[in-house]
Amino acid sequence: MDLAAIFSLDNWPVYFLCFALIVAAVIDFWKLKVPNWLTFPLIFTGWGFAIANGWATGGTFGDGMTSLWAAFVLTGLGLALLLPVYAIGGMGAGDVKMQMGFGSWVGAIYGMGDGFWIVLLGFCLAAVIGGVIALGMMVCRGDFSGNRQNAKEIITDLYQSSSVYEVSDKAKQRKPRLHLLPYGVPLCIGFISYLAIRSLQLFQ
Repeated sequence: MDLAAIFSLDNWPVYFLCFALIVAAVIDFWKLKVPNWLTFPLIFTGWGFAIANGWATGGTFGDGMTSLWAAFVLTGLGLALLLPVYAIGGMGAGDVKMQMGFGSWVGAIYGMGDGFWIVLLGFCLAAVIGGVIALGMMVCRGDFSGNRQNAKEIITDLYQSSSVYEVSDKAKQRKPRLHLLPYGVPLCIGFISYLAIRSLQLFQ
């Protein structure tokens, strides 16, 4: 394994992305909210870096536009993956924008092909980690009947509501009595863990 290659300054965009994710997770754990002053700049700087990186590596402005398109698409993928969970009150808007920022930078760094799988599989790993943490929270609190009732209401809302807006409105009404999980934490762990696994595989 070439550790020098892994820790090379050439990989600074990955280090920057991981640092931003850690900051977002710490704030979410502390305040149960990922702030806009962090998420929006993360999205926009990813798009800006996509243009610069594509142009620098490809040599033409068109290459920069291709890289920007990858960043746009993976930003949208980050939104699409979390939007259903947000609609039922499973996480906050800041968590959604955090994943959009991750998609933006992954698209800029890795392009469309590799980037698509990094965002998708990183999200899947984060979902598993989030499920484990949520289960641990339920066991520690011991309120199984309350959690069962909340789950029943969510499923009922999905089947009986006339629109996604109605589902979202009911989720907001239910939110004050829920035990909230700062979902930025499992997102951060899942994303960074998958990036680390991928890096180790590449540099073996």
